[in-house]
Amino acid sequence: MPIEPGLWGAGDAYERYMGRWSRRVAPRFVEWLAAAPGSAWIDVGCGTGILTGAILEQGEPSRVLGLDSAPGFLEVARARLDDPRATFVQGDAQALPEPDGAVDVAASGLVLSFLKDKPGAVREMARVVRPGGTVALYVWDYAGHMQLMRHFFDAATDLDERARDFDDGIQAPVCRPGLLQRLFREAGLADVAVTAIDITTEFESFDDYWAPFLGGTGSGPKYCMSLTEPAREELRERLRARLPTGPDGEILLAARAWAVRGRVGG
Repeated sequence: MPIEPGLWGAGDAYERYMGRWSRRVAPRFVEWLAAAPGSAWIDVGCGTGILTGAILEQGEPSRVLGLDSAPGFLEVARARLDDPRATFVQGDAQALPEPDGAVDVAASGLVLSFLKDKPGAVREMARVVRPGGTVALYVWDYAGHMQLMRHFFDAATDLDERARDFDDGIQAPVCRPGLLQRLFREAGLADVAVTAIDITTEFESFDDYWAPFLGGTGSGPKYCMSLTEPAREELRERLRARLPTGPDGEILLAARAWAVRGRVGG
């Protein structure tokens, strides 16, 4: 899939930054889809295998093909999920290695925002799904209830307008329910539905919140590591002052993902 090189390729860094939170969303997404046991799935942009793992644990699939463009992610996914029903391949989200109508469910977690041709990606997912099957995905609500990122980018933009170029709330406007619905309907999908999946992100301390931004993987960390050391320290202290902190130093923030699904006609 055509995602900016190096943005999401480091599996361990991604796990620390977003993986621990997306792990909570994936099971609820699979439950919402309620696919029939024995279904064949494709996980488009499988990353480190978080959604694939939820499908294996809850969806009772006959098989799952996990596809991603990043070798580092695939290495982590293969190490985490030793299950004969799962296969992982490197590939492009806009040229899926499956024939027409080959699977029952095409799913994707937290990937759509970073694809250049979003309508084309949804159409390609629909192509590989049999008539009556399901196309579904979820994305973070970057512009709204994704507080761990909103606090970061709001503080960063106060100090440096250049931060807007990295802010997914600005750069990924598709992450809104109305736009997701329209995207699926324009792809010819029927019975389109959208739901919010809300979780809490808990940090033991400010350092627990801050450290993942030093990993360089993801938009926020990439921006953070582009700064000079004095500018990064200024941002760090600005964030420390604005984050809601409990009596023992804990930080509790809200996070929301928008999920959308549709049925392939025929």
